[in-house]
Amino acid sequence: MGPLRADLLKKELAIFTFKDLLHHFPLRHIDKTRVDPIRLARTTVDYIQVAGTLTHIQTLGEGRAKRMIATLRDHSDEIELVWFQGIHWIQKQLVPGKAYLVFGKPSIFNGKLQISHPELEEYIPAERPVRSHLEPIYPSTEKLKAKAMNGRQLGKFTRQLLDALKPPDLPENLPENLRQQYHFPGRFDAYQSIHFPASEAAYQQALERLKFEELFFTQVRLSLVRLERNRYSKGLVFAQVGELFNSFYKNHLPFSLTDAQKRVLKEIRHDMGKGSQMNRLLQGDVGSGKTMVALLTMLLAADNGYQACLMAPTEILAQQHFNSISGLLKDMPIQVELLTGSVKAAKRKPMLARLASGETQLLIGTHALLEDKVVFHRLGLAVIDEQHRFGVAQRARLWKKAAIPPHILVMTATPIPRTLAMTAYGDLDYSVIDELPPGRLPVQTVHRYDDARANVMDFIKAEIQKGRQAYIIFPLIEESEKLDLENLMRGYENVKAFFPEPKYWISMVHGRQTPDIKETNMQRFVAHDTQIMVATTVIEVGVNVPNATVMVIESAEKFGLSQLHQLRGRVGRGGEKSFCILLTGPQLNREARERLKTMVSTNDGFVIAEKDLALRGPGDIEGTRQSGDLALKLANLVTDRKWVEIAGQLAAQLVEKDPELKQPAHQSIRAFLLSQQGKLAWSRIS
Repeated sequence: MGPLRADLLKKELAIFTFKDLLHHFPLRHIDKTRVDPIRLARTTVDYIQVAGTLTHIQTLGEGRAKRMIATLRDHSDEIELVWFQGIHWIQKQLVPGKAYLVFGKPSIFNGKLQISHPELEEYIPAERPVRSHLEPIYPSTEKLKAKAMNGRQLGKFTRQLLDALKPPDLPENLPENLRQQYHFPGRFDAYQSIHFPASEAAYQQALERLKFEELFFTQVRLSLVRLERNRYSKGLVFAQVGELFNSFYKNHLPFSLTDAQKRVLKEIRHDMGKGSQMNRLLQGDVGSGKTMVALLTMLLAADNGYQACLMAPTEILAQQHFNSISGLLKDMPIQVELLTGSVKAAKRKPMLARLASGETQLLIGTHALLEDKVVFHRLGLAVIDEQHRFGVAQRARLWKKAAIPPHILVMTATPIPRTLAMTAYGDLDYSVIDELPPGRLPVQTVHRYDDARANVMDFIKAEIQKGRQAYIIFPLIEESEKLDLENLMRGYENVKAFFPEPKYWISMVHGRQTPDIKETNMQRFVAHDTQIMVATTVIEVGVNVPNATVMVIESAEKFGLSQLHQLRGRVGRGGEKSFCILLTGPQLNREARERLKTMVSTNDGFVIAEKDLALRGPGDIEGTRQSGDLALKLANLVTDRKWVEIAGQLAAQLVEKDPELKQPAHQSIRAFLLSQQGKLAWSRIS
């Protein structure tokens, strides 16, 4: 292809190489031998192929409104063909009175059946070659279609490439016994059949094989990383459960631990006693007691003569961890300190001296912990809250604050479906707290439309009369901060109309406030000086006000499922019955309805995470994990769960049996990993 087309493919579809083109897989296959009469065209079908004579070509409108319309007629009816881009080029191609084969998605406009930007070619029935009756339909873009680079043209390029390739160009990367066990076609045949299958069965076999390949090699890489870490990363040995842990457990624990918390602590103690660095992901739903597990783990470090730190993504969250942990430890001989960006130099200097001498045993803070001036005497454990808020390089700076890297406990309140966690976090050991502490009442969630707003406000008033508090959350609806703020201010004024001062007092918190103002407004709400908190999603994580029993989420249809669940987790933190009210406009699309229905039907974060994954797909795992995304083009972690689990088990067995991949049967796997990485992916992930 010429340089202009090549440049377009790079910009529009990120296709730079033969490999990229080969991995630009078809969306579906269409039986292109079938030509329907125009009268059978329906807007309910995805695509239709018709043939007829072209009549009435005309260009209408000016500038951006310019479009070209042609009419295609056969013996049964007629259909309009419309182009909004590339009109100059299309005009040169079309000849009135000629017969054309037309393919595209039918729609209705102004009562007329039409196809926008159709694929078309001259129709000569006797000469149409049929290499395969299943013709691939590739994802394309409007810009590409305007330059005649539609799905069909992309198919021609892919066909040219496949015709030029020989089996050695796509060497086999799966062991023979594994291919036979699952009846997978060879790799070269799989690529041929995923693009140009001889039959539906051949396509399905190729699809299964390539899905498995994606998942299997992802898991092999992660298993190698974990093996390398466990084998070579020397770790501190926390041999004893001492006085601090036992005293706290017996005398100061505010409630009995759940069975899930006990199980997780057992896993952590086992990790810390075996002499290699612990790297454990601890995930639990909102309010499941992760902080208590973290505190007990930090006491284990102190009992063994080591310091521990807890790093949180925001000052508010760090302050909250400090308040709750120092409150729990107030009667114990252990020094806890808080270090954030706002700690002044006069206070900071002696604090750093106490840390360097070992006087401070537990340090809680924000990114400020990473600064070079922060020197530990003997750092043995680093707890990281909401790990996805910290980059890999940032976390690595924390490890370097000790001669032997400290044990790592990563906490997340965003429940991750097990299939996703197995794949995305395969290099971390994985613990789940899957039950709530006793006495926690489930939050009752309801969906209400805007016309019920007055009733919702009356309900808040009734709760305030009982001495309770409420949140009213507004979405970040635009990319513009200015518009977000205007939207919030309008909402704030509306709330004030329902709740006039001095009978009611309202705190407002948003992202454009200075940290001081934000903190003051938060603290007023925490101290019950205000009954209502009007906010954007800045309060999504970490605000703990047990007295708040109502969460109203405005324009709830604009939030993702996991975000709605996180917001709901701000209430129900005390012993009182709590409520989450999802307010929406009347017009909701199918996906929004599905999200709201899920929220109303369950409080289980893992069920919600599964549903979220099914609705949105895994997307870019960067949000959850920062050491590489899941480059899955074909496999789906929800619908292909069977292959996710099989690939995970086989990869773990393989690496355990042959960690260096030296056995003759595994040479194809080794060669493939080397070709992908330039080196085997055995380096330590920090």
